[in-house]
Amino acid sequence: MELPIYLIGYMGAGKTTVGKIVAEELDWKFVDLDHAFKEIHGYTPAEYIREYGIEAFRKKEKYVVEDLAELPIDKIIYATGGGYPCWEDNMDCLHELGTSIYLRWKAEDLADRLMLTDLSERPILQGKNKTELLRFIQPQLEAREEYYQQANYTIDAPGFIEDADTQIAQEICRLIKSKMK
Repeated sequence: MELPIYLIGYMGAGKTTVGKIVAEELDWKFVDLDHAFKEIHGYTPAEYIREYGIEAFRKKEKYVVEDLAELPIDKIIYATGGGYPCWEDNMDCLHELGTSIYLRWKAEDLADRLMLTDLSERPILQGKNKTELLRFIQPQLEAREEYYQQANYTIDAPGFIEDADTQIAQEICRLIKSKMK
């Protein structure tokens, strides 16, 4: 398994939460690429998209990933943005830089998870009820699946249960430990 590790998947899949758990368990570093984007560019991804548009954001986002890959740290796990793998050759980029792991969820479970978050932090979801959210997620998730499926590994979520993130993190830790022997 090539390092670093990149967690990919739809928004609400738990990439940040799972990444933090895995990093703590393995005593690795963790970086949320959305937070890194803000540190580097002074805008959250949502603010940048509102100000400059999605295309400009995707270009800057790719530079963040490539720049961070230059860090002299091997044992690091990154949480990517949900759309990152679906733009241009970003999945090829992730394959060149390390190993990608797709956190796969059913659309219904993602809608349930996202309803528990502050949707105001996700401009494209603001004001949506659960039905509207599911109608938005389903086709977008289907369209992104071809990109997500290019990941080196796929972890299927156990469903909308209380300790789902912990279960996913434990499975990733087992995977990493088995491949790093």
